[in-house]
Amino acid sequence: MAQRSFLSDILRRVAGSGRIARTRQNDGESDLVTLCHNLMDDQGEASGLITAKRILEHYSGLSAENKALFFKGIVDAFGVDDRALQVAIDAWSPGDVNAARTLHFAAEPRSQELIRCINRVPGATARLVSMRADLLGIMGKSEKLRGLDEDFQHLFGSWFNRGFLEIHRIDWSTPAEVLEKVIAYEAVHEIAGWDDLRQRVGDPDRRLFGFFHPAMPSEPLIFVEVALTEDIPGAIAPILSRERTRIEPERARTAVFYSISNCQKGLHGISFGNFLIKQVVVELQRELPELSTFVTLSPVPALRKWAAGALQGDDPLLSGADRKTLAALEEGARPEPDVAVRLAARYLTRAKRPRGTAYDPVAHFHLGNGAVLHRVHAEADLSPRGLSNSWGVMVNYLYDGDQIETHHQAYATERSIAASPKVRALAGD
Repeated sequence: MAQRSFLSDILRRVAGSGRIARTRQNDGESDLVTLCHNLMDDQGEASGLITAKRILEHYSGLSAENKALFFKGIVDAFGVDDRALQVAIDAWSPGDVNAARTLHFAAEPRSQELIRCINRVPGATARLVSMRADLLGIMGKSEKLRGLDEDFQHLFGSWFNRGFLEIHRIDWSTPAEVLEKVIAYEAVHEIAGWDDLRQRVGDPDRRLFGFFHPAMPSEPLIFVEVALTEDIPGAIAPILSRERTRIEPERARTAVFYSISNCQKGLHGISFGNFLIKQVVVELQRELPELSTFVTLSPVPALRKWAAGALQGDDPLLSGADRKTLAALEEGARPEPDVAVRLAARYLTRAKRPRGTAYDPVAHFHLGNGAVLHRVHAEADLSPRGLSNSWGVMVNYLYDGDQIETHHQAYATERSIAASPKVRALAGD
C-alpha cells in the first residue's frame, strides 16, 4: 500500500509539472484534438502524463457546445486505422489464431487507446467517468457519437469489473465527504438532511453498503440501504419514519433492501447491483446468522405509464371493467386498493418488452438476479413520487438462496417470471 502511494505521488508530481510541457495550446475543442494527437504520438512517459493532464484540464473548461464538437472531433480523428485493418484482413485465414488476434486489434478504434492513455494520469478515472456522463447528455440519438460511447462502455466494463470493486459498510463514522454523496445520490427515497441520514446509517437496525473502486475511493458507485425487521414490510413510511420503534439487530429475522441507488451517470450500462445484493446477503449472514428472509420493498416506477398507454391502445391485459374504472378516474385520483394491486400483479407478470423481458425496469433487475415476485401492496408509498408512478403500489421481491440460480436461469433463457401463488392469483393466472 505504501509503495502504491509512493508511486502515485511521483506520478502526480510529474503530471503536475510544467517543465516538460510543449508549447501551450488554447482551450478550444480543436486544440484539444491536437493535444490528443500529441498524446498518441508521444513516446515519453513523463511528457505523456503532462499532455494527458492538460487534456483533462482543458476539457473541464469547455462549454457544452464545445464539448460536443470535441467528441465529434475525436470520432473523426481516432477511428479505425483502415490501412492496418486491410493488411490484417488480407493476412487472415480460417484457423489462423494469431492472424485472428491481429485482425481483432486492428479493428479497434484508436479512440479506445486514447482513453487508456488519458487514464494514466492519477485521478483520471473519475474524470473520464464524468466525461462519459457529458457524452450521454449530449449525444441523444446521434449515431456518430454512439460509437464513442460504446468505446467508453467497453473500457469501463473492464476497469469496473467485479474483481476490482470493494464493498464497504457506510456508517456514521464514514468520512463526511462520502456521507454527503450518499445524501446527494439517493435516488429512491430522498434523504432529508443529516438527521435523516444518521438514522439510516447509524441506527442499530439499519445498514448501508456500497461498492467502491480503488481509483475512485471517495465516490460510491452504487449503494443499498437495508432495514433489519422482524417481518416482511408492506409500506415504506414505517421504515423511513424517525418515530419508528427500533429493534436490536439480534431480534431481526428479515433483511429488507428498500433503496438501491446507482451513483455515477457516466457508468450507465455497467451493472453492479446484482453483485452488490449477493455480497450484502453474505455480509449480513456473517454478522447476523439468525436472518432467514431477504426481500426488497421496491417501487413500481412504470405502472401508471403502462396503464395510460394500455388504456389508449388495445392492450389485452386490461379487461373491459379495468378500462371503465381507469377511464372514470379524475385527475390525481387513484383506483381502489384491490383494483390497484390486481392491475400491478397483471402488469408485473405479463407486460413484456419486445425482447420478452419484464416491462418494468425494477422488476427486470430483480427477476434477472433470480428473485421471486413475492407480494404486492396497495397504498405502500403515498409520497408524491409513489403516487405519480404507481398509485402508491410497492412490491416485495424475495431472494430465496436455494432458488436464486434456478429463477435467474429461467428468466434469462425462457423469460419466465417467478411469482408466488398469491401474486399469480391476483394476476388472474
